[in-house]
Amino acid sequence: MLGRKKKNKNKLLGKRPRHVLDKEQKYYRERDNEESDKEDKAEVSEHSIHFPVAMWDMEHCDPKKCSGRKLARHGLIKILRLGARFSGLCLTPVGNKCVNPTDYDIIREYGCAVVDCSWARLNDTPFNRMKTPHPRLLPFLVAANPINYGKPCQLSCVEAIAATLIITGFPKEAELYLGKFSWGHSFLELNSELLEKYTLCTNSEEIIMTQEMYLKKAWQEKLDRLALPDFPEDNTESEEEKEEKNEKKAISKVTEHLGNIKV
Repeated sequence: MLGRKKKNKNKLLGKRPRHVLDKEQKYYRERDNEESDKEDKAEVSEHSIHFPVAMWDMEHCDPKKCSGRKLARHGLIKILRLGARFSGLCLTPVGNKCVNPTDYDIIREYGCAVVDCSWARLNDTPFNRMKTPHPRLLPFLVAANPINYGKPCQLSCVEAIAATLIITGFPKEAELYLGKFSWGHSFLELNSELLEKYTLCTNSEEIIMTQEMYLKKAWQEKLDRLALPDFPEDNTESEEEKEEKNEKKAISKVTEHLGNIKV
């Protein structure tokens, strides 16, 4: 009898390690499955754009700095060949009206595209070979990309696409595109007031009116600032005053180029 009990005890002891290992394996398996699910969800959010986004690349810029090519590497934009037709909205310097919220249905059904070309080489750009039924211009916005930071209307491809998506009612998609760039949030910060105003417009004409009102206000603020007397610098200014002065300098970058714009 004693031998049987000892045998049964040894049998139970022999099973316990295997039982513990099974639990550990189950734990690691469940953990790996959870991580896999998270990766799958991230993959879904990465490719959750339900409309095409494309670009005609004229190769006018440095390929290492081109935001459009970076988006293409992430699978977020398709490169179009010359002569190809794009049925959606197209951002182009030869557009006939501004992007506006009523373009929502066009983008939802057919997507949006951008012509990546240099403003200095418009005469060399074969716009007639980029066929689209919905050519559009962007209203006044300020660039936040490292090359043209603070300059009006000199947006990169991703900024142009993001602005279009925001104005037409696709803000989450716009954030996805800007999120691929470390400076992407700066574009939203610099243009938050304008973008909010544009999204409230009902047509292209209201977009133009909103743009003109903003430019007039910015121009008047610049004139008022220039009219202020120049006082000698106070070497005893506090840290708070220095921080305030730095903030004003940063803000002035946005409007320092408005002097060449006719309103």
